[in-house]
Amino acid sequence: GFCASDMGLGESSGPTALYGMVFDAGSSHTSLFVYQWDSDKENDTGVVSQTLSCDVQGQGISSYANNPPEAGNSLRVCLDKALQVIPVEKQRDVPAYLGATAGMRLLRYSQPPPQVLAEVAKTMQEYPVAFKGAQILTGEEEGAYGWITINYLLDSFTKVGEGWNTHSFATNIFGALDLGGASTQITFMPESSVLRQNEASELTLYGYSYKIYAHSYLCYGQDEMLKRLAKELIVESSPSTRVHHPCYPKGYKETMSLSSFRASPCTDGSDPRLPLGDSTITLEGSGTASACLAALRRLFNSSACGQGQDCALDGGYQPPLRGQFIAFSAFYYNFKFLNLTEGQPLAVVREAIEGLCTRSWKDNPKRLPKYCANANYILTLLLDAYKFNETSWNNICFQMKAGGADVGWTLGYMLNLTNMVPAEAPARVKGLRSSLWAAAITFIILNLVLGLAALLLQLWV
Repeated sequence: GFCASDMGLGESSGPTALYGMVFDAGSSHTSLFVYQWDSDKENDTGVVSQTLSCDVQGQGISSYANNPPEAGNSLRVCLDKALQVIPVEKQRDVPAYLGATAGMRLLRYSQPPPQVLAEVAKTMQEYPVAFKGAQILTGEEEGAYGWITINYLLDSFTKVGEGWNTHSFATNIFGALDLGGASTQITFMPESSVLRQNEASELTLYGYSYKIYAHSYLCYGQDEMLKRLAKELIVESSPSTRVHHPCYPKGYKETMSLSSFRASPCTDGSDPRLPLGDSTITLEGSGTASACLAALRRLFNSSACGQGQDCALDGGYQPPLRGQFIAFSAFYYNFKFLNLTEGQPLAVVREAIEGLCTRSWKDNPKRLPKYCANANYILTLLLDAYKFNETSWNNICFQMKAGGADVGWTLGYMLNLTNMVPAEAPARVKGLRSSLWAAAITFIILNLVLGLAALLLQLWV
């Protein structure tokens, strides 16, 4: 298939090496990435390498709403590890960022807002790095930065400048599919004629302007989806406290308290259909693939679209798909579990997913119970919501690494905030002496108007 092989990039650890670090504070866990690059190399793509990735122990920072100082403390082990790989004399100049995604987006709705980000910032300021702030990314920013990361690592941006004509150029730019615990993002470059102005994010990278469609759906991440699914099953079988769950394997049981649904905006605790009180419900697996798929489909408000073609989830606008896509994070991990070789036709994938629903959960008690639900959910999301079909399915590559680095929004975020992807094409400024050229590049700003696009989106919605 077209899936790129993961070639590691050469690391630069000499006297001219520079470093940067980004915490990805997701809804279910946090990871730290340390990047390095050579300040002497011309600022072409493919020069940033990933030196370290460190998974923070415990849940995401949003789970510390009632104990914010612990959110900060949770980061210390990874911060210490990062300082071990960065030379002491470089540490004070290392830009350090923390970006939080959908878990913290959901917490925004709680009153009073928890002090989690303030505590995280306090901890990071104790370390000898150039802390640049902790912030919550919008869903559209998260999508766009993931798109930048992929195309940077696969070297798509520089190839554009090598004289591809516009038609072939767009086919060599990859789309990004991201699935987290609380949200999911789709980002790609549609035909410009069909892209609505208020849905476009425009980026100028290496002298070329890209109009991309970046959309994020809150409450459609896999953890929130499982909660929403459980809530619907409970409502349907109320007043019984023993509930059949078609996506969980036979013999598997899980207990939930009704109060857990009241905690998340995604499951809307004020829903009048939810039984009152704080009783405990037992979900009992029946492991039926067809019933699982049907229950998941009911979570998608497909009637919101009417007959419209350019319509995705909950009646939101989506232009027709175009080009090849890299599907990473939970998309990748669930597919890896299916153990299929790349490029399998959809029918084979469907069969493998059905098989998941009937496997004994005792084979892998920690993970297997959720895989039937997750894999069927991914299928529904990609086919029914995002509108992939038998043919375009082959344009999706499930991949977690490219160019020796993890695929995700963190690299694109750092490249943007440190101005490492110039707005101008390298060839145009090559007349300068190389030392001047490197300096000039550093100051060229990437005019990412995502903030504006996100604002327009909010006004539009």
